[in-house]
Amino acid sequence: MSVSQCLDEGSSSRPKRAKLSTSLVFGFSEEEKRGTIQPHDDALVVTIRIGGYDVRMVMVDEGNAAEVMYPDLFRGLNLKPEDLTAYSSSLVGFEGRSVVLVRMTRLSVQTGLEVVEVDFIVVDAFSPYTAILGRPWLHALGAVSSTLHQKVKYPSEGQVSEILGNQAMARQCLIMAIQHRPETDASVAAEGDL
Repeated sequence: MSVSQCLDEGSSSRPKRAKLSTSLVFGFSEEEKRGTIQPHDDALVVTIRIGGYDVRMVMVDEGNAAEVMYPDLFRGLNLKPEDLTAYSSSLVGFEGRSVVLVRMTRLSVQTGLEVVEVDFIVVDAFSPYTAILGRPWLHALGAVSSTLHQKVKYPSEGQVSEILGNQAMARQCLIMAIQHRPETDASVAAEGDL
């Protein structure tokens, strides 16, 4: 799937909103698994608005300590090298190799009416996902996620709103990851290669 198939400039999706009159409770019930394929161990993959575009194939990973963007999305959002700032740490990739972090960029991530500014680390590595949203984004949004229920819940205007996962998209990403054959161990790009 190409990046152009992952970006929809004008589309919008509104999360479902539950009507609550008292304090908000974030939890997941057995009934909320309806509409999902059970049992499963699918990743939580969503479509979310990043930098003004609806971006597909974004994995929500509460185990991730950083937000990550891959070069195809960087180019698909029409970002330029001057949109990047220096970032000097390293990251261990899915294949167990250390990946040199290229740079960082700050973009808005919109969920319904809520907008959170997010620092994405742009890495030059293969991923079936366009981006990964982790704990910093979840915490800034005040959200909780459940891979089992395929949902992210977050507060918005005194109510609980939801982002629904897409299991078909998650499985497509899994197939792409399985089929990926690294060309060389030199999957790390120089800073200016984006």
